[in-house]
Amino acid sequence: MTLPSWYPIILVGIAAWRTFQLLAYDDILNRPRRWLLRLDPQWEEDGDPVGDQYRLKWALFITCPYCAGFWISLGWFIALQVDLYWTAIVAVPFVLNAFVIAGSKLLAKEEDKTAHQDEQEWREELVKALREVARSQRK
Repeated sequence: MTLPSWYPIILVGIAAWRTFQLLAYDDILNRPRRWLLRLDPQWEEDGDPVGDQYRLKWALFITCPYCAGFWISLGWFIALQVDLYWTAIVAVPFVLNAFVIAGSKLLAKEEDKTAHQDEQEWREELVKALREVARSQRK
């Protein structure tokens, strides 16, 4: 086992953060997260019933940067020990995506932020409408 130089450590650290964000919060993984946590299909927002089968401890683990973040980081570090070159190659897209996210949050003009908030509200309304259509079709 060797201690890599600072560059691969920073690269893998940013990739680990992005992996955590992807698994814990990104919308694209909502369905697998809901399945894993056994979240009630009727659940839409805080306050709704989560169901009898809901796995609260798993939900807390997945969204905890101290818990899941440690294991994700450990996985990246082990990969770094196994093969430095290919781990760095795999980490680069995660790092580039993290830079895009950071740039979007830090450098966006005020009117762009407002447009993004409007888009988010529109998206939430669309999701609610689609859920209503799905409910009416189930009945």
